[in-house]
Amino acid sequence: MDDWRSQRPAPTRFHPLHFILGLVRFLALVLLIYGGVALMVLLRLLELPLFGARRPWTPLITQFVCLGALQIFGLRLHLYGQPYFGRRFQPVTSVSNHISWMDIFVLNAAARSYFVAKSEVAGWPGIGLLARVTGTLFINRKKQHAKAQQAFFKKRLSLGHHLTFFPEGTSSDGVRILPFKSTLFEALLTDNIKNAAIQPISLRYQPAQGYDARLYGWWGDMGFTGHFWRILTTPQHGDVYVTYHAPLMARDFPNRKALAQACHAKVLAGFTAVPMS
Repeated sequence: MDDWRSQRPAPTRFHPLHFILGLVRFLALVLLIYGGVALMVLLRLLELPLFGARRPWTPLITQFVCLGALQIFGLRLHLYGQPYFGRRFQPVTSVSNHISWMDIFVLNAAARSYFVAKSEVAGWPGIGLLARVTGTLFINRKKQHAKAQQAFFKKRLSLGHHLTFFPEGTSSDGVRILPFKSTLFEALLTDNIKNAAIQPISLRYQPAQGYDARLYGWWGDMGFTGHFWRILTTPQHGDVYVTYHAPLMARDFPNRKALAQACHAKVLAGFTAVPMS
């Protein structure tokens, strides 16, 4: 096991007022998320008979909720480049490096998309409910389920859904990018998926001055509740940078590994371009 996996961010000095701040942020998030979910369910009752599996309206609520969540956290969002949504009937996916559960809020705030997430996310408090209602595709990452996951992936693309997934397969400490797993890339190279485009996205967090550079990283055996509470009680947050790269055409690559490596190179280049304090 690499040394970084067993390391933890330096603890921050705690003050009783930080507990009050965390509680206020938590209550604000609960109201925002569950209020958004309730509105989304009501709107989906109208959307479903008109558009079926397509969701032209409800993703707007998801984006609003996630923008609001970043405001509650006090995290400033910076966007570079443009999200690519493709031509009519063109399958489009995005891939990003993965740092923590906060990526869901950040990337949904930046652009409307449907996430591909590990099955465990469905059970997370609050975030799991939001993920289920917003149409997240939950997958089992075990190798024996790879073919089934690719089939689910292709089905969602055929419905015109713009999917975003994390090919590292796990989250990191926020100061490095792990190798990309190529399994889901295979779905973009099959005969029944034509002209598929894939947009690499670089994601990097910059904590406020004086905080550990790995503050937002969530890895190893870190519990969700503990990390969530740490973010809520951190008095000052910093910035998050989202860089959209030019999309790649899947047909230009001979196999899934070559496509995954090309995406990894783009994501890494954008990641290292953001200086760390």
